[in-house]
Amino acid sequence: MTKQLIMGNEAVVLGAIAAGCDFYAGYPITPATEIMEEMAKILPGRGGVFIQMEDELSAIAAVIGAAWGGAVAMTATSGPGFSLMQENIGYAAMTQTPCVIVDSQRGGPSTGLPTLPSQSDVLQSKFGSHGDRAAIVLTASSVLGAYTATIRAFQLAQRHRMPVILLLDAVVSHMREPVELPSMPPPTQRNFPTVEPGADRFDQAPFVPFGYGPVTTVSGLSHNAKGQTGPFSGAATERMLRAAIERLEQDDEITRAPDTYQLDDAEVALVAYGITARAGIDAVDILRSQGLRAGMVTLEVIWPFPTHAIQSIADDVTHVVIAELNLGQLVLPVSAAVAGRAQVHSLTLADGSLLTPEAIAEFIMKRTSQSQEVTHA
Repeated sequence: MTKQLIMGNEAVVLGAIAAGCDFYAGYPITPATEIMEEMAKILPGRGGVFIQMEDELSAIAAVIGAAWGGAVAMTATSGPGFSLMQENIGYAAMTQTPCVIVDSQRGGPSTGLPTLPSQSDVLQSKFGSHGDRAAIVLTASSVLGAYTATIRAFQLAQRHRMPVILLLDAVVSHMREPVELPSMPPPTQRNFPTVEPGADRFDQAPFVPFGYGPVTTVSGLSHNAKGQTGPFSGAATERMLRAAIERLEQDDEITRAPDTYQLDDAEVALVAYGITARAGIDAVDILRSQGLRAGMVTLEVIWPFPTHAIQSIADDVTHVVIAELNLGQLVLPVSAAVAGRAQVHSLTLADGSLLTPEAIAEFIMKRTSQSQEVTHA
């Protein structure tokens, strides 16, 4: 393998192809448009299907339909389009439909800041569609990370029979880095497993599309463990919801510890994700050069939130700082996980610019100094 200079959005496409994606439906929107453009170039020549839809509502609907037709399907969008998709993301969760949605975040609300980065869809990615539902939301802070996270998203979608969301930001989507990636694999014919008519669909039964297994009713209505709607049972619905959440909690691929940097002897733990995590690593180096033992936690899985990992980290530090490009979204679950074990500080920015290493380091130095002054007083 040789190094190639690749854009983050291009890496998403290459990761999707490597994962077996053969269907893409979407609508152009900055800063995710390059994903659609590259899919338009590549998929038809590989025997796949590319279709530009009239809007994002129809794009996610086409993806769900394609998945039930046997395709490995995805779409990509940004904040406004992601908002439009929420009802059908809930529908995909209820119908246990595997698919991948990439959201390259930009400033909002509404049309907002179309060309500027943001991390303001974190809560929407989990709570945007109504009702309780299990959610898998991944993120990445590099071009290579975008590639591997995309592959991971497809694998998790199929394993857990649910929509998986990859949250990028405008910088990760558009920046270019030299990376080594394997050649695109040849198209493969999928072999669908068989599922017995009485199999429990709330347990570990694989996803089987139309024509390859027992009769299934695909509906946004509640269904029983055999995939049939009615008579409606609240108990069956709750069992489905709890079973999905429990499967995620037992999946080592999801619950594995997040990446860390210089955390072994740290008294301050910085938590960040996406492009902000890149600045965070340099901020840690700045702080250590100034005598403050800081460490870094880079989140790659946002939902389910890594509560136990943050709890463990909080036991060994005196301060936890969450830095993000919004007005404070992930600080909520971080604070809940820390639960008083350490002081939590929130560094936010929502003007379309980036948090620099210097700004992060200055914020942490100031907050920890203030804390020491209060303690001595």
